Amino acid sequence: MIYLDYSATTPVNEEVLNSYIETTKKIIGNPNSLHKLGIEAKSLIDAATRQIANILKVKPNEIIYTSGASEANNTAIKGICLKYQNRGKHIITTHLEHSSIVEPLNYLKKQGFEVEYVNLDENGIVDLEDLKKKIRKDTILVTIASINSEVGIVQPIKKIAALLRKYPKIYFHSDITQSLGKEQIDLTDVDLASFSAQKFYGMKGIGGLIKKENVVIEPLIHGGKSTTKDRSGTPATALIVSMAKALRLAYENLEEKQKYVKEINIFLRNELEKNEITINSPISAIPNILNISLENIKPETILHALEEKEIYISTKTACATNDSSDAVYAITKDEEKAKHSLRISLSYLTTKKELEIFITELVRIRSELSSLYAKKD
Repeated sequence: MIYLDYSATTPVNEEVLNSYIETTKKIIGNPNSLHKLGIEAKSLIDAATRQIANILKVKPNEIIYTSGASEANNTAIKGICLKYQNRGKHIITTHLEHSSIVEPLNYLKKQGFEVEYVNLDENGIVDLEDLKKKIRKDTILVTIASINSEVGIVQPIKKIAALLRKYPKIYFHSDITQSLGKEQIDLTDVDLASFSAQKFYGMKGIGGLIKKENVVIEPLIHGGKSTTKDRSGTPATALIVSMAKALRLAYENLEEKQKYVKEINIFLRNELEKNEITINSPISAIPNILNISLENIKPETILHALEEKEIYISTKTACATNDSSDAVYAITKDEEKAKHSLRISLSYLTTKKELEIFITELVRIRSELSSLYAKKD
């Protein structure tokens, strides 16, 4: 099997899985219980929380555990907007956001909120001057992902945060799901940040929302004591403990891992260009993601043809609800490229041999499908 869909989800690290199993077996108490078993579970969660806080350089009480990034995004966006709607109903975002950002914003539009989209440059980077121009007295939220999950565009989060610090009534949220474990990110001036363990070799079903302690939100889930008043429910001890371990392991030898990923990204780019395959990801994109287009061939057809050879890529972000890639269109302004895009996502686990096999099969499939379509015409 050749797996090239790491941006959708990563395989669980063996050490992380063992940590989850061990905790599940030995720590059976409800962390909200006052007896010995409950206190033992809470103590373990507190230790894991301190570890995560130390890695992300935030305070332990600023971490809200969620079921994943989608819940975290919904909690941040709805939480801010419903809490501060008396101040205004204007939101600023981009056309590069994940569906778990887009859909909450669509929901809020129905509640009378106005969503405005900031301009991007030719590489998909946020135009800071345009962002400044779009800020109004009734703007309460700016939500911009640190890295786009389809094309890999890296946004200047630190610069955006610095700009927004001048507007104390505007909250800045960033979906940092594609950043964690791949790059260092400075959350100093970010008010809220969402992430998911399954993107850095952790378990599925656990993620988090960083919410700075001076930020107040309306909870998405009500109903009982938890690690925080902002998200009710019994804390998932084993998932939280395993996520802390996954995050720690992800940042071990990070420079070495990313140097390798960059090397195989350059190799892949060169081979694709030799075979005249359109590359949509700019050279400045994170090396873990490479978006391409094979025009006139349905991306689903290519995906399933590769699947027959046990090669796995993606047509776009796994949670997308539309047929065309908004992110590809946003930077190329080409509907055909957007409709025929494919995402290859790499890891430090990916080998050059796997990429050589992938390229050979992709070129073969393109040739066969092009001939087939030509006969039909």
